[in-house]
Amino acid sequence: MQGKSLSDVLRAGDRESLATAWKNTQAAAEYAPLPAGEYVCHVVRGDLYCSKTNLTPGYKVTFKVLEGPHAGRLLWHDIWLTPAALPMAKRDLSKLGITELAQLEKPMPRGIRSKVRVAVRSAEDGSSFNHIQRFEVIAIDTPEVDPFAPRPVQDLPATGNAEAATGDPALGTDVTPSSTTASSLPEGQQ
Repeated sequence: MQGKSLSDVLRAGDRESLATAWKNTQAAAEYAPLPAGEYVCHVVRGDLYCSKTNLTPGYKVTFKVLEGPHAGRLLWHDIWLTPAALPMAKRDLSKLGITELAQLEKPMPRGIRSKVRVAVRSAEDGSSFNHIQRFEVIAIDTPEVDPFAPRPVQDLPATGNAEAATGDPALGTDVTPSSTTASSLPEGQQ
């Protein structure tokens, strides 16, 4: 079976503009490790995992570079959860506000700005990779608001009509617990 042609996937006239762009575009270089140094980053996630070779339990912290020519690049820091590594694990995790084991199963708080010291190391096969030597939290930034995120659920008052307490945005009613008083509740529910 024959695959689709460019004409099948491009709109009329797009073939010429794609051909021009193709001719004038240099191929991107392969991603190489970031140069050794310090980078200002946000912590973007933390994940429990096991190493592939020894099935060693760990927690992988993902940092995203915020400034400079490498902005947007990601770095990873492995925190091992073994008896021998626990002193270093507790040190690094406490910097991120993780002081209880159960917190490793929850999403990482957003907005953690860190200064990350990065080295370049060589693997046995000759390839190079980044290694985070250390990091320090320097600020907690207010996370950007996701315009598509659901609105926070308000606590309902102990007494009251659940429908009235949740409000109806279409009707312009948005009752919060602080504005719900006994006098605003329907008779018999005070």
